[in-house]
Amino acid sequence: MTGDRSALSGVLVADFSRVLAAPYATMLMADLGATVIKVERPGGGDDTRSWGPPYVADQATYFRSVNRNKRSLTLDLGEERDRRRARELARRADVVVENFRPGTMDKFGLSYERVRAGNPGVVYCSISAFGAAEGAALPGYDLLLQAVGGLMSITGSRPDEPTKVGVALVDVLAGLHASVGILAALRYREATGRGQHVEVNLLSSLLSGMVNQSAGYTMAGVVPGIMGNRHPSIVPYEVFDTADRPLALAVGTDAQFAALCRALGAGDLLGDDRFADNPSRVAHAEALRARLTEILGTRKADEWYELLTPAGVPCGPVNDLAGAFALAERLGLHPRVAGDLVANPIGLSETPVEYRTAPPLLGVDDAELLAWLDSD
Repeated sequence: MTGDRSALSGVLVADFSRVLAAPYATMLMADLGATVIKVERPGGGDDTRSWGPPYVADQATYFRSVNRNKRSLTLDLGEERDRRRARELARRADVVVENFRPGTMDKFGLSYERVRAGNPGVVYCSISAFGAAEGAALPGYDLLLQAVGGLMSITGSRPDEPTKVGVALVDVLAGLHASVGILAALRYREATGRGQHVEVNLLSSLLSGMVNQSAGYTMAGVVPGIMGNRHPSIVPYEVFDTADRPLALAVGTDAQFAALCRALGAGDLLGDDRFADNPSRVAHAEALRARLTEILGTRKADEWYELLTPAGVPCGPVNDLAGAFALAERLGLHPRVAGDLVANPIGLSETPVEYRTAPPLLGVDDAELLAWLDSD
């Protein structure tokens, strides 16, 4: 059970999801105090339990990354006895989350309509790849979504090398959208007593998550292309080589550009009409890049960071993950919890997140939960 100070204390989540998008959403709810019962198939469980290496304590770190604070219940939904138990769990739940291919839950008697009939206040969240209409049968792998959803068309070093983002970003975006939708539906239920169906799909989440790039197309008809590390609307806003490793410059205002020029000892750039303001710098990006590359190549990235940051110039070396965690630790952000888990980034002054239990072993809670479901 969760503590009284938990934001979602008393909320029971029946989690019929697997892999990443939906388990990420339910883990966020578990961190906020909800009781999350993760339903898994006997024998193997969630596919990500075997997605390794790396492994820690015989568990894939992939699975561990999105399943803390949950309880594991194994049910074989191919058997009627376990389907009855699953339906009973859904009847008792405040929230049901599933990310099967559209139509699959119907086969188990666990569709939104069936669950709502016995549990009118349920908040039922379905996460799919391409929605429940014409795209219902399409497979939902993150790489595929990054490709057909346009993300790879703006990511990479050259137009002939469209590149995926180095993490399953579309799944994460969908999980975040799902958690927001669930919380909104819970707030509505609190006010009205009525539940509802929350539907999130990966493609729509990606199109929304590409924000300014998507809006540039829908509003102005601009189809963006691959620009490497450059920005389509801000200059200089990219990565430059230094004497040892790359340095990111994120100069978003004319005042910051002036500070950059002074710190670099390149005052002549301030008097150049080509760089007088951001639109001018965008129009003459290549010329400015050539000059900055020449200057920045004379020192190491950390030296530039130490020089430019106090001057008010947003910059930073390109870290690997070890460097990124070290930076967060130096800044007092406490990025690790419970020894090896990545911290939840949400800070709440009255109802802080909790780290109660490690990701569960498969079926570890079967005895207790099956007795509870069979008791009525």
